[in-house]
Amino acid sequence: LDFHRYVTPQVGLPTLKDILAELAKPGRDPRETFEPYSFADGVESIQDLQVGMKLPGIVTNVTAFGAFVDIGVHRDGLVHLSEMADRFVKDPRDVVHVHQHVTVTVLEVDLERKRISLSMKVSSRDGVTTKQSDAVPHRDAKKRESKRSAQPNKKGFNNPFAELLKH
Repeated sequence: LDFHRYVTPQVGLPTLKDILAELAKPGRDPRETFEPYSFADGVESIQDLQVGMKLPGIVTNVTAFGAFVDIGVHRDGLVHLSEMADRFVKDPRDVVHVHQHVTVTVLEVDLERKRISLSMKVSSRDGVTTKQSDAVPHRDAKKRESKRSAQPNKKGFNNPFAELLKH
């Protein structure tokens, strides 16, 4: 390492040597551990993608309508808000953040427009992504159900044949 290339009026040669000496000490490196990230083997272009593939990816941008994920094909795919989780998601930032490592499923590949549609939902047993209706019930579902059960049963109310219908 040629220290003379990095000498500036603010940082001199002794400072650079001190920095290198501190970084050389084991367990004293102040930087976070770096984990190299690798994309799926054999998937290098958009033509390599097929519907149903499960791929690792990195969130590159979060928008109001979803998140863009880099899956290693030189084109980010979109995880729409409705495909982010098996529950209702109002704000994508509640689910993902930029630089987060995620696993996605390819839903659709449009080669003509170079668009990739992805899902982060948990897959069902048969490999098909679960639908929102099959997923975890909406948080207000229990409230609605309890309101229904608290209301008197109006079926048959003022019905002259109500007694006959019971038999």
